[in-house]
Amino acid sequence: MKRKLIIQLSILAVIAIGVVITSSSFKNDAPKQGDDLQGTISISGAFALYPMVVKWGDEFKKLHPKVTFNISAGGAGKGITDALSGLVDIGLASRDIDPAEVQKGAYTVYVTKDAVVPTFNAANPDAAALLAKGVKKSQFADIFVTGNIKNWNQLAGKVSVPMHIYTRSDAAGAAETWAKYFGKKQEDLLGVAVFGDPGLAQAVQKDVTGIGFNNLAYLYDLKTRKPIAGVHALPIDVNENGKIDADENFYATIDKLTAAIAEGKYPSPPARNLGFVFKGRPKRKELIEFVKYVLTTGQASVEENGYIRLSKAKIKEELKKVE
Repeated sequence: MKRKLIIQLSILAVIAIGVVITSSSFKNDAPKQGDDLQGTISISGAFALYPMVVKWGDEFKKLHPKVTFNISAGGAGKGITDALSGLVDIGLASRDIDPAEVQKGAYTVYVTKDAVVPTFNAANPDAAALLAKGVKKSQFADIFVTGNIKNWNQLAGKVSVPMHIYTRSDAAGAAETWAKYFGKKQEDLLGVAVFGDPGLAQAVQKDVTGIGFNNLAYLYDLKTRKPIAGVHALPIDVNENGKIDADENFYATIDKLTAAIAEGKYPSPPARNLGFVFKGRPKRKELIEFVKYVLTTGQASVEENGYIRLSKAKIKEELKKVE
């Protein structure tokens, strides 16, 4: 009886060991989600694209925990220079790439769209008239390029208020794009030079007579979808009829403005594509997979963050650059 019991227990032990071994083997052999990629992706550049890239990096890391990101903002010029000198893997570009940069190996993949928007202090004494009339392209040029307009009452309203102009001190895609609207370069813009998008927004916010320009992510609150306190977009009178018509009045929320940009109602420039700049075609697997993620799954989060999705045709075109 004892011998029979020992034999039965031995058989059960063998079966149990077999189950453990089989289960362990299956667990080790099964692919672990997120373990297929590893490495560090370093990124620097445009303030315009920085918030979106931080979001993309966080979401990509959830899928691939062994991939780490080092992301910093410092202006498009710095990002492109960093990428071409090998200091970072990806430069964030918010302007067109110069032929000289292409000759140095600049390889661009466009990932989303946004726009540069003229701004003024919401407490300006002529605010109501400015919002109703808007400002013509030629008038903006007389503010930022020629200096012929120096007082707010030259645009609208009856209150004489000296105009304080602010521009960017860093090599910025926003400044370059805003200057391109007038057929000029960043160095042609007048004004007190301020570093970075946040700095420029704050300068106008603190100066009741201020005028400047910002990327969307620094002009609107992404929770309320409305302009940040103290600063408002200065409407562009696109058809130059001396008033902001219903189809030009799309600045109240970031969603209305991004829809207008997508539909082509807002001029381009200052609307523009935003891109990743590499030194040559990317070859590392983690870089290629990150770009593919941004152009596919990552497009689902651009609108909630104040950007514009690329068209299906544009996405297909950009994917070919890394496939």
